[in-house]
Amino acid sequence: MLMNSILRWLALLLISGTVSAEPFRPTDAATVLERLPMNRGDERARGLAADRARLAAAPKDLELTMKVASAYYALAGAEGDPRYIGYAEAAMAPWANDANAPADILYMRAKLLQWRHEYTPALDLFAKALQRDPGHYETLSGRSAVLTVLADYAGARRDCETMRLREKELYWSSCMAYIDGQTGQAAKAERQLADLLARHAGSSPEGRLWLLTRMADLATRLGRNADAEAYYRRAMALNITSQYLLSNYGDFLIDTGRPAEAVALLRDWVRSDVLLLRLTLAAQATKIPEFKTYSQTLRERFAAAAMRGDTLHRQEESRFQLKVEGNKTRALELAVANWAIQREPYDARILLEAAVAAGRRDAAQPVLDWLAQSKHEDPMLTALAQKLTLGKP
Repeated sequence: MLMNSILRWLALLLISGTVSAEPFRPTDAATVLERLPMNRGDERARGLAADRARLAAAPKDLELTMKVASAYYALAGAEGDPRYIGYAEAAMAPWANDANAPADILYMRAKLLQWRHEYTPALDLFAKALQRDPGHYETLSGRSAVLTVLADYAGARRDCETMRLREKELYWSSCMAYIDGQTGQAAKAERQLADLLARHAGSSPEGRLWLLTRMADLATRLGRNADAEAYYRRAMALNITSQYLLSNYGDFLIDTGRPAEAVALLRDWVRSDVLLLRLTLAAQATKIPEFKTYSQTLRERFAAAAMRGDTLHRQEESRFQLKVEGNKTRALELAVANWAIQREPYDARILLEAAVAAGRRDAAQPVLDWLAQSKHEDPMLTALAQKLTLGKP
């Protein structure tokens, strides 16, 4: 079937293997190089396989398309494996050139672009979706998230306000609180999220995970590591696979001098470049033998990404170059390029760290401007900025 061929072709494009002198180029799109690591006994996997088969027979079935694409997008977000995005894109392929595609389709196409950090075309599709349906909650939420990544906090807040007119308090209020937390009102934001969590204790586990992870980040930035630890543990107790939670908690453990715990947390997540980077840094700090294997795997993956022209993980590669390879110049180049695309707190951190290491205050000026304008609160970023200002490495 055409859909099966597309799925296989996209899966081939997205495989992150090791680098050889001459990359293998299959001549048949039906060639399977690797299968996604889904447990055959997993009821969800069986259901998704059945939905894919049904979609292959009816490729423009709107409900099935959204169900399959959303499921794979969720798996990519949970596990950090880009191959799931390939499957989601394959499910959406029959709608790619449909000028009359409904808001749901436009929204999902935008989310896939967002995942690849293609923010400008994603915003274009979000706008088209809102033309179809001005109150489309998922699109408003998705666009607010992208605008926050781009540090357009006023635009992001406008979408939260629009949600306030149409959606339940849990949705619009958490949206507003998240932006407050980025713009000089961290304590207020944490209180608001804690209040929402207490008053909506019966919300979905995924919703509680979102709240707890953001509360942990805010508590960390407010200097309350014990509270942050408690939030992370409550989030982990939900038993939901989340790359975002694992990467944040991993960073927290490394930053607070507990790399051995980070190794234990992340040891089984080598498929995700984001998590493997944290695992490598933790292994380096603990001096375990696996550090050599982890670092070489990352080295090969970054080389393979460069061959593909893939710049998705510049932030992680910059940290790798700075912390593992000791290449300050390359780390700074990557951090500057990354900041040009996305401007979140961790993007700021790696640019400041690289600029401090290289003694290049000029390269970090955009981040220093962002700190001043946004009033973002983070003692680690403030300390790095002061080192640059005082000219101290």
